[in-house]
Amino acid sequence: MSRRHLHLNVNILHAGFFASAWRLPESRPSAFTEIAHYVKTAQIAERGKLDAVFLADTPSLAERPDLRSFLSLEPTIVLASIAAATEHIGLIATASTTYNEPYNVARRFATLDHASGGRAGWNVVTTADAQASANFGLEAVPDHATRYARAQEFTEIVRLLWDSWDDDALVGDKAAARLIDPARLHAIDYHGRHLSVAGPLNLPRSPQGRPVLVQAGGSDDGRDLAARFAEVVFSVGQTPEESRAYADDLRRRAARYGRAPDTLVVLPGLATVIGSTEAEAKRRREELTDLIPIAYGLSRLGATLGVDLTHYDLDAPLPEIAIPANGSTTFAQAILAHARRDGLTLRQLIGSLGGGTGHRIVVGTPEQIADDIEHWFRAGAADGFNLMPDVLPTGLETFVDTVVPILQQRGLFRRAYDGVTLRDHLGLDRPANHFATDAPQRLSA
Repeated sequence: MSRRHLHLNVNILHAGFFASAWRLPESRPSAFTEIAHYVKTAQIAERGKLDAVFLADTPSLAERPDLRSFLSLEPTIVLASIAAATEHIGLIATASTTYNEPYNVARRFATLDHASGGRAGWNVVTTADAQASANFGLEAVPDHATRYARAQEFTEIVRLLWDSWDDDALVGDKAAARLIDPARLHAIDYHGRHLSVAGPLNLPRSPQGRPVLVQAGGSDDGRDLAARFAEVVFSVGQTPEESRAYADDLRRRAARYGRAPDTLVVLPGLATVIGSTEAEAKRRREELTDLIPIAYGLSRLGATLGVDLTHYDLDAPLPEIAIPANGSTTFAQAILAHARRDGLTLRQLIGSLGGGTGHRIVVGTPEQIADDIEHWFRAGAADGFNLMPDVLPTGLETFVDTVVPILQQRGLFRRAYDGVTLRDHLGLDRPANHFATDAPQRLSA
């Protein structure tokens, strides 16, 4: 069996992980709308030999845009710009199965894979956002079960479309005037409860065969979706034990779908605040926390938990909260567990989350950050991390220049890229074409 190697992905969260990141002197308030900001961040990640950059997305205006920068630019267009300015870094973007159609998503990500020479990945999300629903003509957010049933069909259709051309379908025989062999194209003729798509796709199979499938499921339905389809899983975990239990459960589910459990790459989120000394790192964390508007923290946390928090006592322990069945259960469960475990008041909880998310934050020197990463990795709690530096791009630059060399010296992380595709970076095989083995329906010549 080959030796495990650490995987590191960076989540380009506009100005940085902390809600106050845009307010630091080093930050540009308008950076979240500037392609150059994302390109520079990706180039730093590539210099550090990271596996990929990741862009999240929500097709609506974020809560309290008056108080924090937000996800604004369409992610696959940003990644296409990054592809033109880089050579190796993987390119992962979110696209919702609730507010898109499978053919469009399949075409968009296959195009990105072609344009980048095989570096694309699709993060599958179902999106529980009322404003997004209103933007797409829906009166309410579809219920949890419906969203995930549609997501199952949607993801299966996209995979079939990616396989709808044989690898050798593009013949290019000038002498015979034969460009494409129609016998090597496949109609998928999918008819499900929620979606129907004829196919085939209108472009050849991409360099990776299929772009890498990524998912971040915390609910039971989400874990099943990840276990069935995902090759990379973004997770939320505050302790190694919690993260290991999640990964073990996911791999058991994957085995039930006939998949090899050890092929899943599980990457918990990790926010970092780095200083040359521990005291310096703590001061930076305090500065960032003090700059978070409490109104923003209440809005973001309330939206995640599905509760209006504006009338709660900021300095009392967080009261009992029932998570709405149709909300963002993954982050809500992680946040409530964190608050209960540490006995936090509402004000303390907002500060400990950097403004409202449920990911773990590590504060310290480069050696302390590297120690933490190594501990989780060797304990089997993570195959690597979805990094979220405190401020971008400076926090990532510090990580690349100070933490990555330590991980390399310890033999945990690559010193050079071994291949050219995202699958190469992640140690994933190029998938066989579904139609090569499953009695395809062929288009007539």
